[in-house]
Amino acid sequence: MSDQVTDAQYNVTAEELRQFIERYEHLEAEKKDITEQQKEVMAEAKGRGYDTKVIRKVIALRKRDADDIAEEESILELYKAALGMS
Repeated sequence: MSDQVTDAQYNVTAEELRQFIERYEHLEAEKKDITEQQKEVMAEAKGRGYDTKVIRKVIALRKRDADDIAEEESILELYKAALGMS
């Protein structure tokens, strides 16, 4: 009977493991699709004359806190002034 219990536990564990792996693989496929869609959006923007490098910077800035951005810009201006770049 001990062998039956062990086999049952193994089967449950194997099925659970398979579910985790399949969920992860599904998410990987979704991530790939989303990445392709993002590339298409950038290609369309570039085709319309937008600078995609700047668009990516704007997207990154929109994710950040306004105070952090202001502080970084202030320090950047200070450094540029120190180097005679302003």
